Amino acid sequence: MGGGTQRYVGVAERRARLGVRQLLAGAARVATPEEVARGLVALHGTDPASVYLAVGARLAEPQKTVGETERALYDDRALVRMHGMRRTVFVFPTELTAVVHASTGLTVAARERAALVKDMAKAGAPDAGWLAEVEESALAALARRGQATAAELAEDEPRLREQFVYAAGKSYEGVHTVSTRLLRVLGTEGKVVRGRPLGSWTSTQFRWAPAPPHPELDVAEAQAALLGRWLAACGPATEDDLKWWTGWKVTDVRRALGAIGAESVRLDEGTGWVVAGDAGPVAGAVEPWAALLPGLDPTAMGWQHRDWYLAPELRPLLFDGSGNVGPTVWWDGRVVGGWAQRADGEIVWRLLEKEGVGREAEAAIGVAAERLRGWLGAARVTPRFRTPMERELAG
Repeated sequence: MGGGTQRYVGVAERRARLGVRQLLAGAARVATPEEVARGLVALHGTDPASVYLAVGARLAEPQKTVGETERALYDDRALVRMHGMRRTVFVFPTELTAVVHASTGLTVAARERAALVKDMAKAGAPDAGWLAEVEESALAALARRGQATAAELAEDEPRLREQFVYAAGKSYEGVHTVSTRLLRVLGTEGKVVRGRPLGSWTSTQFRWAPAPPHPELDVAEAQAALLGRWLAACGPATEDDLKWWTGWKVTDVRRALGAIGAESVRLDEGTGWVVAGDAGPVAGAVEPWAALLPGLDPTAMGWQHRDWYLAPELRPLLFDGSGNVGPTVWWDGRVVGGWAQRADGEIVWRLLEKEGVGREAEAAIGVAAERLRGWLGAARVTPRFRTPMERELAG
């Protein structure tokens, strides 16, 4: 793994790679949401609108974003919304569901189920045997219905409405409903996925659906497959980046790096990794490009070490208190500002980084903003995790 002299990959080259591999440079944009998801490996799905905004920023014809993404998600099932790395909801290509389940989901699922059983026992709620009965009944009801909300499933299995007190006596004490916790556990276990929302594409109210069938894979092989896909899209990356993105232990990361024969390179942060044969520079010139990316965009959230594309002094304005990135303005591989949508639909943006951002950049950013407003039409999008810059610009 990695032998020989390490090649140095500087900031300029990493930004050029980002434009091409993240499908943001003009010539790198693609035709379908499936190509976007396969290129990026995963789209953050915690905020439903972010999926569509991330796709639209990378399509050659962004006016097709909503219809084509809904087709891929709900008609063709070429994309699936499911729990993945770090217990987060993502949208993955369907062919990756088995890899994600084995490489990350199994470990998370075991913790989630144990926590649910423990919390219910502390609250004096029914035991694990009772929970297993409810689970079997709920899954059977979902299979009959095809898709259903938690409330609809509770019509078939009333025990899903049962409640229990969580963290009694603590400052964060609350009341949990069995359906909420159980469906989340079933999601991490790969038994259910999010289905079509109740409202429009910006809605946060989802139906549940049976998970698409997939083979059970060897954990180590699945981890190697997932890490190889991600490094092809995001390399070079450090061990810290890989550990953060996957949520794995460092021993898992190192084993997967060895399994795929990853090559090492020198970065400003230290040693970085790329897939075998990918240590060379990006082929051909990458024309300057502008993009308006949504909150939680997979590019903005892709690495733990971000100084090479995001100046540290910009973070307080562009991130919320929990580390979630808001809407960002990009120029030629780096974050230079933020944007928001106002109530009348206007897309407003502001530069926070002026160095190297001249008239050409401002004109290109303006074009990107108009393109975004054009395909959004009457839709209004408010990020789920609001940041100081977005709140100020939205007014």
